Amino acid sequence: MVRGVRGAITVTEDTPEEIINATQEMLTALMDKNGFAAEDVVSAIFTVTPDITSEFPARSARLMGWTRVPMICSQEIPVPESLPRCIRVLLHVNTDKSQAEIKHVYLRGAAALRPDMASD
Repeated sequence: MVRGVRGAITVTEDTPEEIINATQEMLTALMDKNGFAAEDVVSAIFTVTPDITSEFPARSARLMGWTRVPMICSQEIPVPESLPRCIRVLLHVNTDKSQAEIKHVYLRGAAALRPDMASD
């Protein structure tokens, strides 16, 4: 069965190092909380807010060994007053978990997006 798994994290500045570190933190948390490995990931869709331009989040995943996962990066629509410097991901994952068992991850400032699902 394929399930959607969501994650989001903010960065303090738009630098390649910050984008890579934050994206890897988010993906590692998603893997840890949901018990899947890179080979279980069907595909990944990353989005970034318009103020993030220095690095592709997908590169972060490839640096973690996700070399065979189809991925794409896109820009979030620029909604006024939206959360700045935010990286989001929608993973499609092969899993036996029910929808209710999936743990979505909202880290750092992204906890404001979904306080009901915020992670430490």
